[in-house]
Amino acid sequence: MTSRERVLKALNHQIPDRVPIHDSPWQATIKRWHKEGLPEDTTPAEYFGYEFEFFGADTTPRLPTKIIEKNEEYVLMTTPFGGKRKNFRDYSTTPEIIDWPIKTKDDWKEIKKLLKPDWTRVDWASGLARNKTAYEEGKFCVFSGGYGYDILQNYMKSEQLLITMVEDPDWIAEMIMTLAELTIIMADLMMRNGFKFDGAFLYNDMGYRNGLLFSPETYMKTHYQADKIVFEYFHSKGMKVILHSCGNIKELIPILIEVGLDCLQPLEVKAGMDLIELKEKFGDKLSFMGGIDVRLMSDPDPTKIEEEIKRKFEVAKKNGGYIYHSDHSVPKDVSFQQYCYVMELVKKYGVYPEYEEIEKQEREKIEVNEGKKEEKRKIALFSRKKGEK
Repeated sequence: MTSRERVLKALNHQIPDRVPIHDSPWQATIKRWHKEGLPEDTTPAEYFGYEFEFFGADTTPRLPTKIIEKNEEYVLMTTPFGGKRKNFRDYSTTPEIIDWPIKTKDDWKEIKKLLKPDWTRVDWASGLARNKTAYEEGKFCVFSGGYGYDILQNYMKSEQLLITMVEDPDWIAEMIMTLAELTIIMADLMMRNGFKFDGAFLYNDMGYRNGLLFSPETYMKTHYQADKIVFEYFHSKGMKVILHSCGNIKELIPILIEVGLDCLQPLEVKAGMDLIELKEKFGDKLSFMGGIDVRLMSDPDPTKIEEEIKRKFEVAKKNGGYIYHSDHSVPKDVSFQQYCYVMELVKKYGVYPEYEEIEKQEREKIEVNEGKKEEKRKIALFSRKKGEK
C-alpha cells in the first residue's frame, strides 16, 4: 500500500494496513540526531518513512529581507511581510516578532497592492520536479498554505489584531479573504501547470493553552466565509482539507465540520486537546492527526510513551480516521534513540489486524462482480448471434 492509498483510507474513515505516519522535528532536533546516528545525507522523512510531501506558493508581499543584527545567540532581520523578527540561531523556538507593517488601514491598502497572483511566486524549477518524484513514489502530496488569523499576525501586532477583530470585523474579513483568494488562485495555477495534489494542508493557529484566542462568533464574522470558499474549492478538485491549528480549539470544531474540514491537526495535549475525547465525540465526522504527547518522548521512563501510544491508538485508529503525528513538533530534548523507539511503537500499535480480511472480502466482491459482468456479456453475445441467425 502506498502512502497516498494509506492516508486516503484513513481520511475516508476506512481501514488501511497501518496508521499513516508523519511528524515535524525542529531543525535543532535534526542537527542533534545527525550527531547521534541519523546518517548525515538522510532526512528524518527519508529515514522514518514520513508519508506527506508539502508544496506551496509564496503568498507574502515579497518585501526585501535583510539581516539587521546577528550574534552568537540570535538573528534579527526584516521579513517578506514587511516586519521585523528575532530568531535564535538554531531555530529551536518560535521567532519573536519585533515590528509589524500594518498599524492603520492605509498601511493595509499599500500591502494589498503587493498581494497579486504571479507566476514567479512558485518554484517551478526544483518544486515541480520534486512534486513529480513524490507523486510517482506514492507520497500523499499536499498544497500547503495559510490565510487566516495566524498569517495576519505577521502583518499586525497580536493585541491590535484581536481588538480589531471585535471592533472592525469587516476589515479583518477583507484581509483574510484577500489572502484566501490569492491562495486559491496560486494553487489553481500550480495544478494547471503540472503540480499534482491529494490534499490541502492549511495552517491557522486559533487557540492557546486555555482556549480560543477569539470567540466562535468572531470566527463567523472574520473567517467563516473565506474558509467555506477555500474548502469548497479544494473539495471541487477532489482534495482533502487538513487544518493545522495549535491550542485548544474544541469550541470551533462543530463549525469547522460544518464548513467542510476533513482532518484536524496537531491536537496539543498540554492545551487540553484529548485525542480519545475528540475521537469519541467527533470521530464519525472528522479525522484526526496528532495528539501524542511529545513531552513523554524524552521521559527517561520509556513505558510512559508506550502507554501513551498504545492507549490512544486503541481508540483513535478505530474505523480509520487517524494519522500519527506528535501533538505539535519534536523538540531537541528528544534523542535519536528515543525517537527511534517512538517509531517502533507507532508501527507496532498502528497495525490493523483486520486489514487482510477486509482486503480479501473486497477482492472476492470484485471477482464476483467481474464474474457477473462476464456472464452478462456472454448472454448478450449469445443472444445477438442467435438473433443474427
